[in-house]
Amino acid sequence: MGLKIISLMKQVPVATEMRMGADGLMDRTKAKSIINVDCSFGLEQGLQIKRHVPDAELIVVSMGPPSFDQSLRKTISMGYDRAVLLSDRRLGGSDTFATGLALASLLKNVILPKDGGPYIIFAGRQTTDGDTAHVPSQVAENLGVPQATFVEAVEYHGTYLKVRRVIEGGQQTLKVPIPCIISVAPSSIPARRPSLVDAIRSRQIQIETFTLDQIGVTAEQVGLAGSPTIVAKAVTIERSRPPVTMLNGSKMEETASQLINLLENSSKQQVQAKNDEPAAGKPAAAEADQAVKQDKYPRVDFRNGSSGILTWIEVYGNVAASSSLEILNPARKLAKELGTTVTSVVIGDNVDHLAKLVIAHGADEVVVVNSPRLKEYSILPFASVIAQVVKERRPEIALFAATTSGRELAPRLASRLRAGVTADCTILKIGEFVNKRLKSTFYPCLEAIRPTYGESKLATIIGFWCPQMATARPGTFKALTPDYNRQGKVSEFKPELSEPDFLVEILDTQRKESGGQGLLSAEFIVAGGRPCGAIDDFKLIKELVQALQAKGIKADWGASRQAVDHGYVPYVRQIGQSGKTVRPKVYLAVAISGAIQHVCGIKESGKIIAINSDPKAAIFNCTDYGIIADYMEVLPILIEKVKAGFTFGLKTADEKNLVKV
Repeated sequence: MGLKIISLMKQVPVATEMRMGADGLMDRTKAKSIINVDCSFGLEQGLQIKRHVPDAELIVVSMGPPSFDQSLRKTISMGYDRAVLLSDRRLGGSDTFATGLALASLLKNVILPKDGGPYIIFAGRQTTDGDTAHVPSQVAENLGVPQATFVEAVEYHGTYLKVRRVIEGGQQTLKVPIPCIISVAPSSIPARRPSLVDAIRSRQIQIETFTLDQIGVTAEQVGLAGSPTIVAKAVTIERSRPPVTMLNGSKMEETASQLINLLENSSKQQVQAKNDEPAAGKPAAAEADQAVKQDKYPRVDFRNGSSGILTWIEVYGNVAASSSLEILNPARKLAKELGTTVTSVVIGDNVDHLAKLVIAHGADEVVVVNSPRLKEYSILPFASVIAQVVKERRPEIALFAATTSGRELAPRLASRLRAGVTADCTILKIGEFVNKRLKSTFYPCLEAIRPTYGESKLATIIGFWCPQMATARPGTFKALTPDYNRQGKVSEFKPELSEPDFLVEILDTQRKESGGQGLLSAEFIVAGGRPCGAIDDFKLIKELVQALQAKGIKADWGASRQAVDHGYVPYVRQIGQSGKTVRPKVYLAVAISGAIQHVCGIKESGKIIAINSDPKAAIFNCTDYGIIADYMEVLPILIEKVKAGFTFGLKTADEKNLVKV
């Protein structure tokens, strides 16, 4: 049978048109909807494969209400052959776990070849309304096929795909056998425009619509009943930064002088980021952690004997990732409140030496898994190993860093363990949930709190199936000061590994870019938008950073998602919702429009300065000082000022040494 190329597509509401409902949750009904941006890259990748296999069948698949018809027809006008929609009111309230199960059931029972013929499933990296990046991994687990995520290049080789994926600090090349699922990063080939012929065909084609009864799934397996997590509430994030001070001068020299005077006279310049849990913006009308409990019911412990906190320590080469050490901070606090312990899993080849470091950062026990075959992270064997550890230890909570690896591993593992997982959290705490239907108060629940809907809302997600799983945004939590006098237990675990775990072959891994880690500790960060890559390849931005470094200032540079998606800058330097959260004393945004996804990653900075030629740029809504000008005129002046002694109000190395003396 011929190759089937399937693209998963979601229609999403425009974030700015979302409104809060009377129940405290988001109302999508009146918001305009469009094809999810990331999904369009997956759609195009399917069309690219069709060029190599002309007789392949192109099928787009979606799950949602009948209104998704408009987006499905648009995919037909792009060149797809069939459009399939899973639509059933009983799917309402489904989390990503239930969504992955429903889509996989639709694929298995309706679309995929019964004779085991070849197929490739493409998906976008994540959706703009949820930003979880969970569903591709969960569909892959339910289908039992290999996967690759954050993929930016695909080559078709008949029985396998050769793909290049983005990883922390570089890229990785994989050989992925067919059948498989590939989630595509927006740095890949952008979607084509619809053709006139296909646009006409799209009006006449029949959208194939299916219900739960037709795919072999019951109402108890999906919707609220089948979802391990629920959105307990969502609150509007209130921005508290004062209005921007716009700097004006007849010459750029005058404007730069104004900036220098303001910064050097500011008594607030030394404000440090909090070491405790960061505020993800102050919710309007109520604090995010304030629960409204109208009724009191008997407390129910839903954990069924599960106990303890488990974390995964990601390893690059022989080094523990800083993002994995960061999550030991909230893990310790959760363990203290629960009266339990923290266990960390370290997987690799000869990684015993990392146990002492992990214990020093807060773990009570380190489970070490050594094998030459596990020297480098690969999702299938690592999911197998951690699943075996979880089934033996039965933790109540499992935490992962939201890196490219963590964002694909955690959801696949959750589907395997039949657990819920919350993505990209900025606050983790223990709370309770009143279930009026069951007349019970569930306690102790992990309250996994995360920004969502384009960072305009702060959602509290609660799970009732153990382990309660969450990924934490890198840079959000500050790693605890290591205490090498801490005592802890080191255990060795011997997993059962099978050949299917190694279906995906790692052909090459390159981590050339190490500067991303410097962003998390920098005092000064200058970040550029897409124009900085197109005009001068970030040359002036790097020169400014180098000038500050020469003065002994901890300075580094980053970029917006747009600059990364266009290939100007590696992913490791991306700042924002899907990149790094940073807290420098001074943040300089250069030619960045100010999308809320970027703002969420910089809002805890001490001072924010923006340079943009567009006076209406959104970035000015969240900055302290704004300069309306071409950055090519401003940065050379600032570079010369720095060389002459200006340091944006930060202490030089000599000044710091003087204070110590």
